[in-house]
Amino acid sequence: MRVIDVHTHGIGGYDTRTSDVEHILKIAEIHGSYGVSEIVPTIYPATRGIMRDNMSLIKNAMEVQASMPKLRSEFNAEKYGNAESGPARIVGMHLEGPFLNPLKCGSLNAMTLIEPSDRSLDQLIEGFEDVIRIITISPELDGALPLIKKISDRGIIVNMGHSDATYAEAESGHRAGARGITHLFNAMRPYHHREPGIAGYALLNRDLYVEIIADPFHLHPGTIELIFRMKPNDRIIIVSDSIKEAKGAATPVSTHEGLADIHGRLLGGSVSVTEAAKAVAGILGDLFDHDVIYECISANPARYLS
Repeated sequence: MRVIDVHTHGIGGYDTRTSDVEHILKIAEIHGSYGVSEIVPTIYPATRGIMRDNMSLIKNAMEVQASMPKLRSEFNAEKYGNAESGPARIVGMHLEGPFLNPLKCGSLNAMTLIEPSDRSLDQLIEGFEDVIRIITISPELDGALPLIKKISDRGIIVNMGHSDATYAEAESGHRAGARGITHLFNAMRPYHHREPGIAGYALLNRDLYVEIIADPFHLHPGTIELIFRMKPNDRIIIVSDSIKEAKGAATPVSTHEGLADIHGRLLGGSVSVTEAAKAVAGILGDLFDHDVIYECISANPARYLS
């Protein structure tokens, strides 16, 4: 069984903001120890030069892995918690920005976010088109819709996220080519009964994939149940959105030290996708078959990336 995390910034003291390719390989190794077979390391928004430096390291790490005789084998969902040896394979990268709405930046640096434009896109991704799998964009920004179409036409998946989009603006983003939603409900316009916004559109649209961060802090168990009841289950992707402070294993609900700032603002995810899937199975086990839940870290992200 392929276990795939399409949104991870880091884990176990390492993240993608580094100048050492060994740190990227260590991220893959730690995810692999938790039963993850493939990862899409995610780049934080920054200056174009810094983002390209980070992207270069991920591409270098992919080349190093390509020279390895063997990476980890597919993982059996029934053995979660078994620390099988072997790193997760790096299968590309996810750019979370820089074309995001600063009003919904969350823990990202709002000063690094820019307006969408063809020139900025070309300067950012030139030379990396073959390894960029996903780019997250706020569809309501001026210039976003033609850029979504351009990116999609190049074969790169577009997610909508970090967004203050209305329902209509989210619909326009989907029509322009966006296929998914980055961490549904987090860092986006909340649902309102007179303006369902991007979250409402994501729930009601049958085609859009949605990421969910299913650690103890980002979504209430009732919200997770709502998503599984509303969305076609084959369109749900559990992601870690893990950061360097994440330990990989389940974190007690009573604490999130290192995962939030002094104002209580969440900085990222705390657990691996295998641990998150186990947690969701515990929440929804009486309502949904466990195979449905584990497909959210296997068949669903595999289909999304294909």
